[in-house]
Amino acid sequence: MSLAVISLLFLVVVIVISCISARNIGIMALGIALVIGHYIGGMKIDDILKGYPTSLLVMLLGTTFLFALAQTNGTLEKVTKVVIKLIGGKLILLPILLFFVALAIGAAGPGPTVTAALLAPTVMLLAKELKLNPLLLAVMAGNGGHAGGMSPIAIGGIITTGLTTKLGMVDTAMVIWLNNILVHLVAAVIAFFVFGGMKLLRTDAQGDLETLRNIRIEPFSRDQIITLIGLAAYIVGVTAFKMDIGLGAFLIGMIIVFLKAADEEKSIKAMPLGAIIMVTGVTVMITIMTRMGGMELFASLIARFSTASTITLVTGVVNGVISAFASTTGVILPTFVPMAPMLLKEAGASADQLLPIVSTIVACGFVVDMSPLSTSGAIYLANAHASEDKNRLFRNLLIWGLSIAFIGAVISWLAFTVLAIP
Repeated sequence: MSLAVISLLFLVVVIVISCISARNIGIMALGIALVIGHYIGGMKIDDILKGYPTSLLVMLLGTTFLFALAQTNGTLEKVTKVVIKLIGGKLILLPILLFFVALAIGAAGPGPTVTAALLAPTVMLLAKELKLNPLLLAVMAGNGGHAGGMSPIAIGGIITTGLTTKLGMVDTAMVIWLNNILVHLVAAVIAFFVFGGMKLLRTDAQGDLETLRNIRIEPFSRDQIITLIGLAAYIVGVTAFKMDIGLGAFLIGMIIVFLKAADEEKSIKAMPLGAIIMVTGVTVMITIMTRMGGMELFASLIARFSTASTITLVTGVVNGVISAFASTTGVILPTFVPMAPMLLKEAGASADQLLPIVSTIVACGFVVDMSPLSTSGAIYLANAHASEDKNRLFRNLLIWGLSIAFIGAVISWLAFTVLAIP
């Protein structure tokens, strides 16, 4: 059995385990890297460790620490409530507003998981109090968070930029993010109509709704004001002055801590260290697989069912279905993005399709993440009101996640391949 086949079999095992268990596949991947890289492939340990994405690690640690500070001192939650209260009694605006609020929060840095954790309790309570379909509000808010999660300073955007830079893709982070927003916006429109959004037009005439108007919001505290100023400075520094994303986050976070505006220890505990290990660990294994020919073999298997004109469609379906059961940031991005050039080559597609296929991989990976087997979907499910039938909600979220895997692939194919957007 060749090294390529062995490494691919190990990847399949890791993906399957990530789909059926809660084990951290980053830890598994690092252990497997020793087996297939050193003991089977004969690589030196130093060569294996060179595949560890140190710069990506610093970026992830810095950004998650900064936004953990804002999360633990209540800043992000209070901003969310302020924005939601602004709609007053315009019920038809609620799901639309939730999409864009979640997009803004996710894009500011926390990413989809933290955005879901911030919004889910309020969103699911509003669904109960206003007698709305919880699927409507959950999917609209979830899609918004996933749309924002690919901004250049959010976790998904940072991971993808690190991966695409190695492919020679320069200054594409903003385009990939906008492409991701496009797919999620179309998916949100579909969800709006499927889950009864138009029915809100008939209830909108009821006037101001007490539930929305009476959301209690305490004034921003000194600590929260300092945090808001820090976040604003960070965003301006990164976007306008090209401040380093990871080290800049540590700098702003350090200032917030020194001003005693947030609890450093509590914030460190709130950081998604498991997710960071997952992403960086899988990246090491994928690097080894690439050297052994395993990724090229995987690409050739997918390409067998594709042509030059349908490779984005097939790839979108495959990674969308996998992502409905596995982590997008931990599995889909580090697995499929590095594979993109190989997929194009095996399908006989031109190199100028690299941006469309990467955009498809990203969008189709995130758009299914309201599956209850994905983190965001699970958070909204867990926060459903006690009176809700959670078995039914689980089933409906799963149906949505699997359905949008195919729909998202079609949307991406039409947008990025057929219509050549951008």
